[in-house]
Order: sequence, then structure tokens, then C-alpha cells
Amino acid sequence: MATRAEKDACDLLDADHKAVKKMFKEYEELTNSRSRSAAQKKKDLAQQICQELTVHAQVEEEIFYPALRAAFKETDLLDEAEVEHQTAKDLIAQIQAAADPDDMFDAKVKVLGEYIDHHVKEERGEIFPKARSAKKLDLMAMRDELEARKEELMAEMSAMA
Repeated sequence: MATRAEKDACDLLDADHKAVKKMFKEYEELTNSRSRSAAQKKKDLAQQICQELTVHAQVEEEIFYPALRAAFKETDLLDEAEVEHQTAKDLIAQIQAAADPDDMFDAKVKVLGEYIDHHVKEERGEIFPKARSAKKLDLMAMRDELEARKEELMAEMSAMA
């Protein structure tokens, strides 16, 4: 049994949550600025948020959720999480497609942030505790798998940029 001092798959995913939440806060602070540089910073930050969330969702969908589905009897929470991911992906696509940020751009980023907050609360409050109590899951080995896949995806996205 892993000690809580060691980081498991849930800790890795939660670190992503915290990093993205910080980016959403930075974005919100920039919305109050009217400078030209703030507009470009917002656009860059929104793209970074979208990239982080895309990679995060993909590793959850490829590795984390399937392992949980195999270990859980009740999968309603995972069904909800996957629907939330799809809605977030729709907003991400709209944000990434925007040529010039306008008022709707800010609204979309704000709604995406609120949506992610809700999703994170469910993962932290319900999914992660269930994952940690599931006997069949090796969350330490899964952490390494998630980390490796995440690095792979980030490298692919950087190469495309």
C-alpha cells in the first residue's frame, strides 16, 4: 500500500487541476486590463489553458477512466465526467477557433473555467476517493503511465504549434 507521502495518479491529475485553475485566475485578472499587451496575453493564456485541458482530458479518457470502469461496480460518475469532458471540448474548440478575442471569447473562457471547477469538485470529492479505495487499482503505476502519456501528448502539441 502506497503511503500518502508518495504521489499517486489522483495527485498527478489534481496537480493539473491546480495549474489550470491558476491560469484561469490569471486570465480573469487580464480581463480587467485594457492594454494591447493584455489582449495578446489573454489569447496566449487561453490557448495554453486549452492545450493543458485537452491533454488532461485525453489521459483521463485513455488511461484513468477505463481503469476505474474496470474497478468500479457503479460507473454513473464516470459517465457524467465523460459528458463534462465533451462539453468542455466543445468550448475549447470554439476558443481555439476564435481569430480575435471579443466579449464572447472572455465569456467562453469564463464558462469553461466554471465548468472545469465543477468537474474538479466531483473528481476530488467523489471519483478520487473511490479510486483510492478500489483494491484492484495500482494508482502508483498508473501515475507513471499518465505522466508518460502526458509528456508524449505535450510534445506532439508543441511540434504542431
